[in-house]
Amino acid sequence: MQASLALKMGVLLAVLSGAVSVAQAAPEECDRECLRGVITQYLDALVAHNPKALPVGEKVKFTEDSVEMQLGEGLWKSASRLRAYRQDILDVHRGVAASQAVLEEKDAPVLLMLRLRVVDKKITEIETMVTRSQKEGGLFNPDGLQTPRKAMSIVPEGGELMKLDDAMQTASTYPAGLKLGSFVLAGTPFAGDAYRLENGVVTAGQGCSRAGCENMLTQTIMKHPNIHSRIKAVDEELGIVLLRMNFGDTGSYGPGNALIVWEAFKVYGGQIHAVEAFMKIMPATMGSGWD
Repeated sequence: MQASLALKMGVLLAVLSGAVSVAQAAPEECDRECLRGVITQYLDALVAHNPKALPVGEKVKFTEDSVEMQLGEGLWKSASRLRAYRQDILDVHRGVAASQAVLEEKDAPVLLMLRLRVVDKKITEIETMVTRSQKEGGLFNPDGLQTPRKAMSIVPEGGELMKLDDAMQTASTYPAGLKLGSFVLAGTPFAGDAYRLENGVVTAGQGCSRAGCENMLTQTIMKHPNIHSRIKAVDEELGIVLLRMNFGDTGSYGPGNALIVWEAFKVYGGQIHAVEAFMKIMPATMGSGWD
């Protein structure tokens, strides 16, 4: 009986020991301020040309413009200064820290789209897109990006925040409208004062420059039959859904090219209130590097 009791105690201790080790091995959660801090670390290390300053995982993957590179290549070699503009999208549930930021290369402005995956407070994925000119971006007005717009920073009241699935579905009506060539047909629920900002240029809403562009819902848009999109992050506290979209070859950006767009949608109260995008012209058939 003593032997049996000893055996049972041994099993119990083993189970308890295992439970403790599992608890110790569980990833440390990175909350909003932690994720924001990781973005700051990344940008500071970038302009210092010092990737070794980053807390990265063993098998960290880094891409720039969909091309996999060694960390320290690409913009890491040429970035010289951070400008003030930076719009963060923080997804605590997925451990994603994303940002639209403006930097400089030898006094010339650069638009940087950044997505970091953070696991156990270490960076395991780095996805970036770099736009340097109107030729590269179709539109390019970095001076229109001084500080984040108030509309993107508003914290919706509890009753206005949407459930995760509803927020993602609402944002997805936007690429659906582009596919059809009509936001009306897609039922895209824009707020009355909604606007769109692309590479620093107001292309819809108050302050846009073309006739009929003030109303996003009825604005004339072309069909994008080959558009495809992927949700990259959801900031549940601010109500921002981040999509990466390949508009497909519409014949608008040179033979075989498409507009690759990282679009942040401010979604709450059942409506899209703002759309802010960083974009670049790239080959339509080029994957994201993360497919």
